[in-house]
Amino acid sequence: MASAHDLARGHKRLRALIEFALGEGWTVVRTRGGHLLFTKPGCAPIYTSSTASDHRAERNARAQLRRADRQAQAAESVASPQESGHG
Repeated sequence: MASAHDLARGHKRLRALIEFALGEGWTVVRTRGGHLLFTKPGCAPIYTSSTASDHRAERNARAQLRRADRQAQAAESVASPQESGHG
């Protein structure tokens, strides 16, 4: 797998985002078109542009990753409720 430095291709903001995603358990790859694809089992894939046109792009992408994690955890907890211990 490519390193965060290689995936960022010199964009410092992207490197911070990639390092965050890798630390949270996401897999990051470059698409043929040069975009970034973030994947994680149980979560919907997330695509971002390779260059940020907006100064908030990194924050927005981090928020998308966190939201996808929360949605996957919520879906998992609904699918397999834990025993309440009453009986």
